[in-house]
Amino acid sequence: MEIRTVDVAIIGSGSAGLNARREVEKAGGRPLLIESGAYGTTCARVGCMPSKLLIAAADVAHEVAGAARFGIEVGDACHIDGQRVLERVRAERDRFVGFVVEDTEALPDEQRLNCRARFVGPTTLEVGGHTRVEAGAVVIAAGSTPLIPPPFNEINTHVMVNDDVFELPDLPKSIAVIGTGIIGLELGQALARLGVRVSFFTPFDALGPITDPEVRRVVHEVLTAELDMRLKSEILSAVPQGAGVQLHWRDADGQEQWQHFERVLIAAGRRPGLPDLDLHNTGLELDEHGIPNWDPRTTQCGDAPIFLAGDVSGHIPLLHEATDEGRIAGANSMLYPNVSAHVRRAPLAIVFTDPQMAMAGMRYDQLDLNAVEIGQVSFNNQGRSRVMGQNRGLLRVYGDRECCSIIGAEMFGPRVEHMAHLLAWVTQERMTVRRALEMPFYHPVVEEGLRTALRDLAARLKVTGDCRSEDMATAPGT
Repeated sequence: MEIRTVDVAIIGSGSAGLNARREVEKAGGRPLLIESGAYGTTCARVGCMPSKLLIAAADVAHEVAGAARFGIEVGDACHIDGQRVLERVRAERDRFVGFVVEDTEALPDEQRLNCRARFVGPTTLEVGGHTRVEAGAVVIAAGSTPLIPPPFNEINTHVMVNDDVFELPDLPKSIAVIGTGIIGLELGQALARLGVRVSFFTPFDALGPITDPEVRRVVHEVLTAELDMRLKSEILSAVPQGAGVQLHWRDADGQEQWQHFERVLIAAGRRPGLPDLDLHNTGLELDEHGIPNWDPRTTQCGDAPIFLAGDVSGHIPLLHEATDEGRIAGANSMLYPNVSAHVRRAPLAIVFTDPQMAMAGMRYDQLDLNAVEIGQVSFNNQGRSRVMGQNRGLLRVYGDRECCSIIGAEMFGPRVEHMAHLLAWVTQERMTVRRALEMPFYHPVVEEGLRTALRDLAARLKVTGDCRSEDMATAPGT
């Protein structure tokens, strides 16, 4: 067996792993990137990019279908060619993946191993049964895998996960989406708008990650009006039948129902890619799920020279968080045992449904409701939103009573991906409501709705004296 000695072994070549490798090299260390699968990040290959390509096609189809509200009659001329839609998704996806693969394969051969790794000691790995890697530290950036719940785990060859959607040769006629989280809602709504008969199933009542009860209420109202939601449903059985699957479930009223679907998409969550790494050989203390104690500020596991970065940490499974954790883990793996705690950036999460959902800074379920005030605005009558015919949703902004700073927000509305960025910057800079209202707001834009919410928040905070708002805009629009 070949023996290789390196400063840092990095398990996984996704966004977190690649950034960890870069930090190790920057610090003068010898990194080794170990990948058991194909190169190319989760985001580029099966996540962010292909899903947004599918959503982009769905958005165009939806706008065409709704053109009549602007006095534009399309008639029967609109035809959705599912094969061409998916061909474009794959072509553009492959372009994004190609850039990542090209950069990874350009790394020196001595920095890469393309085999499965497992721990045989605290920082010793066996790779592919032919190489023993002895490292000063290990960064685990092994990503996550889709969770297949019962009864679907018994027929897993007959169901899809998000990875499989983009490989379909054509759009199916019908699909059951199991789960109403981010992946399920984004892909399911897109497929529905592309003409697929889509039904969503969940044992819960929640739609997406929103925690604010008022915003959740509006999300529920809007999405259940458009989409076939089987909320609070219990799947009793799933049986392959013909070219599809026969589902049997108990609905929210306790009635049992059956229906055949051409495809079933499992979007019931993901789990860290840790089970095959033999972490018990590291000496780390593991919980009942096999997860080690982990510090998000250092990415260190306990006091060992082992670091978790990216989706495998289970912290915040988003690309920008993965890249941050990769950088922190790579830097600290070279500093061990004198690791450094890092201040994490303000949380920012966006769901690309229509309307979009977003959370910036602190979430509602993290607030001390005795110490905050909440300002809000409905998009139902917001000027720019009505102009676009997209006037649905609600924005809620949270302010600290003590210092009048904006600490977070949750929202559901038109193109709020942009407003969420503004609010993430505002919360990271600890900006006060007064200071935020001094910022320029153009007319007419959706962000004028944010100004309305901030004015509401200022009034509820009873901002006076040094905190009194110098709101310089009295232009029309809300």
